[in-house]
Amino acid sequence: MKRAILLSAFLLSQFGTSQLLKTQGQKIVNDKGENIQLRGLGLGGWMLQEGYMLKTADFAGPQYKIKEKIAELIGKDGMENFYKAYLKNGVTRQDIDFLAKSGFNSIRLPMHYNLYTLPIEKEPKKGQNTWLEEGFKMTDELLQWCKDNKIYLILDLHATPGGQGNDVNISDNDKSKPSLWESEENQKKTIALWKKLADRYKDEAWIGGYDLINEPNINFTGKNPNGTDEMSNVPLWKLQQEITEAIRTVDKKHIIFLEGNGWGNNYNGLPKLWDNNLAFSFHKYWNYNDDGTIQFALDLREKHNAPIWLGETGENSNVWFTELIQLLDKHNIGYAFWPMKKIDNIAGITNVKITPEYEKLLDYWKNGGEKPSKEFATKALMKIADNYKFSNTEIKKDVIDAMFRQTTDNSTKPFTSHKAPGKISATDYDLGRMGSAYLDKDYINLWVSDPAKRSEWNSGNQLRNDGVDIYKTNDNTYYVGKTEAGEWMQYTINSKMDKNFSLNINYSSATSGKMRIENASGKLLTTISLDSTGGNENWKTASVKGIPLKKGENKIRIVFETDGINFNYFELQ
Repeated sequence: MKRAILLSAFLLSQFGTSQLLKTQGQKIVNDKGENIQLRGLGLGGWMLQEGYMLKTADFAGPQYKIKEKIAELIGKDGMENFYKAYLKNGVTRQDIDFLAKSGFNSIRLPMHYNLYTLPIEKEPKKGQNTWLEEGFKMTDELLQWCKDNKIYLILDLHATPGGQGNDVNISDNDKSKPSLWESEENQKKTIALWKKLADRYKDEAWIGGYDLINEPNINFTGKNPNGTDEMSNVPLWKLQQEITEAIRTVDKKHIIFLEGNGWGNNYNGLPKLWDNNLAFSFHKYWNYNDDGTIQFALDLREKHNAPIWLGETGENSNVWFTELIQLLDKHNIGYAFWPMKKIDNIAGITNVKITPEYEKLLDYWKNGGEKPSKEFATKALMKIADNYKFSNTEIKKDVIDAMFRQTTDNSTKPFTSHKAPGKISATDYDLGRMGSAYLDKDYINLWVSDPAKRSEWNSGNQLRNDGVDIYKTNDNTYYVGKTEAGEWMQYTINSKMDKNFSLNINYSSATSGKMRIENASGKLLTTISLDSTGGNENWKTASVKGIPLKKGENKIRIVFETDGINFNYFELQ
């Protein structure tokens, strides 16, 4: 009896409080049978870099080419030291604590196989699997941080041995070597790696599941090189079934996530499901947020009576994020946004700041010229690695607000504290949905649904991820530009008294124009005529009197009545 009580207590400590996930029909549930909607973030850019994340896409897309460029400047040892610092700083306990505090309940870990095992061409003995401690140790630490925060960790094999498709950047695919699909050795190594991972984490209830192969994109028989027109996908389903069977020899508990061809969404030829704890992952980028764009996934869920999960999405505006999450909530679909960190990132929850020294390296790599010294390049790269520390990143509170509060709340919040009298930056408009906190005519990128609707939304690509276009001035401050008639921003201002204030607007414009000031109800407070300043960086100030503010909180809107006004700041006196 005593042994039974101890065993029950052990199982409760392992799973009862940890809430192991499993599939139940079309839902993902915990061990209490409660529906769990995964609200997650993908740690893209950590174990595996794509060129666009480091701004090297023009000349080095796959990670191995990025490493070659770095080694060219600072040698192989220097490159390895850079990556050691990069991996150490890229994800830490602080990052995971922050994600949990922000509201995320899960994390997707994009893994590069070469942190866990040697490539087949470097194995001392053909067919052998040499295991590397680095990847497993990194995963162990990450899992502990997740457990401490009670959030799930989903393992995602993002770069398979040999690479899983023709989009070489996403899987670090070296085309001079046999791919996953061309090499039985690579397939066996992939299966062995998953078995090794499953055996290691089989009793870990905060492991949310195993995402077997990220975004396969390969033409087995079709004409499209990325597999979008494949009709049977026989090799893909065969390998995922073999991986499943290997995992189940050591771990019968955890969910296994399947992905289709064509970057995850082509499920043609899928046979009858071979396991009772499978879920489907699909990916969604740059299209409309309506039932039609996810109908194929809804149909997949219904046909096979298995859950669906949006394993990767992002790289769009705050408007798109809010709309997407509302759609997913409606259909009880979990998700993982992409990525967490990249350089010059406005569309993620953190931004890694670029440096002038790193920009010099990028210019040399792209355009040639005088080669930077080893000392200069080393310092520049190590500074970038240091900037990946959570404490050195810029938190994008507008993105977090769009992903969580704005999905159910149409109200606005101050971006920062504004007081009257005082000076207010044009870029510090309120947090909130478009139509509540601001109005802009280019606010979303829908090029996959409609090629004509390819928009940068924030054309200046600075500071914030809304439709408002923000640019950097020559003296490294920021202004709102590319304005069109009818666009506006709202500001919440606390006044120390009831008073009619004077308002001074700092602006530039190639032509004359006009702005008006309203309250949040649309009541006109005043209009301001603006003379031409002769160019974008020729700043002038226009003044108007009689702006009535009451003591306490006020919301005012600055509306552009003509195109082409650049707006720097305003001051209430």
